[in-house]
Amino acid sequence: MPIYNLQYIIYFIVAVVIAFFIAKQIIPYAKKKGIVDKPGEIRKIHRAEMPLLGGAAVYLSFTITVIAFIVLNKNFNQGYMLPKYIVGMTIAGLILMVGGYLDDKYNLSPLKQIIWPIMASVVIIVSGIGIDLLRNPLGNSFRLDLINIKLFEYNNIPYYFTPIADIFTFLWLMGMMYTTKFLDGLDGLVSGILMIGAIILFFLSLTPSVMQPETAFLCIVLAGAFLGFLLLNFNPARIFLGEGGSSYAGLMLGIMAIISGGKIATALLILGIPVLDVAWVILRRLRYKKSPFHSADKKHLHHRLLEIGFTHKQAVIFLYLVSAIFGTVALYTEGKSKLISLLTLVVFMSILAIYLIFKEKRFLQGR
Repeated sequence: MPIYNLQYIIYFIVAVVIAFFIAKQIIPYAKKKGIVDKPGEIRKIHRAEMPLLGGAAVYLSFTITVIAFIVLNKNFNQGYMLPKYIVGMTIAGLILMVGGYLDDKYNLSPLKQIIWPIMASVVIIVSGIGIDLLRNPLGNSFRLDLINIKLFEYNNIPYYFTPIADIFTFLWLMGMMYTTKFLDGLDGLVSGILMIGAIILFFLSLTPSVMQPETAFLCIVLAGAFLGFLLLNFNPARIFLGEGGSSYAGLMLGIMAIISGGKIATALLILGIPVLDVAWVILRRLRYKKSPFHSADKKHLHHRLLEIGFTHKQAVIFLYLVSAIFGTVALYTEGKSKLISLLTLVVFMSILAIYLIFKEKRFLQGR
């Protein structure tokens, strides 16, 4: 299915405009309904009430643009991209939007919050999107779909349960959603990094080894949707993603990594610092017998950057650069080279963490 470069640009711009327009309409609605993020909690650094529900703008922009393209390009679903994939993404996103609305309005407990990501992950797996193969940079790959159990058939399309692959996919999607959920602590941080990640996966989808123009289209539309929202979300923000939006960001990046050829390592390099930061914070919480799903503290990397003197914008741009650099490296590396890149990222994060802790202690002592 030919998709010309001009079409990528046109639909990217369309997604930007739709997301920006919808986000502007959400701002007065959220204020009127009292669906706002109030300052005061330990992890919150904004000083005024901030409208939530911004994720709906990204979701609607992506969904409307993709559906419009499919209607105008009848051959879209005749290639790699099956109709059930689009349906699955649409339903899963809607589930997160509903759950996010309820959480933003009623401040649900962590136990009730997790129901929605679980449901969204299951929908994606049922739609047929999954990780069937893990590439081993040092040798043979590992197949996860050797065990298949046929559940039913609909419109001549069989639906299978592949225990190992489905469980791995579920954990991957949940991990991505909670990574972006915990990362959502500074204006524009999640939306900017997701835009960067989607652009990197766009270029990756067009490389000779992948060559999936349909996936590239979805990635560039997703990048446009997040850019349109970022225009109102960058510091000083006028609207926040909210619970549904921060979860949707991780879900979509996780999905794009899967359908662009199982580029799990690439997604980990894009979100490498946040992933390691989340792992670090969770381990610390478990050590002190606290819930790993509770996000109300200021021990995340982006908060520590502020503690040592970074401005809000400097901290966000620094994390943008780290994601862009490691994500770009992923475009040009394969096999052992990508493994070396991941190990380099771990070392970088470890050195950065030690440095920030040391600087924070020195800073606090000097007060």
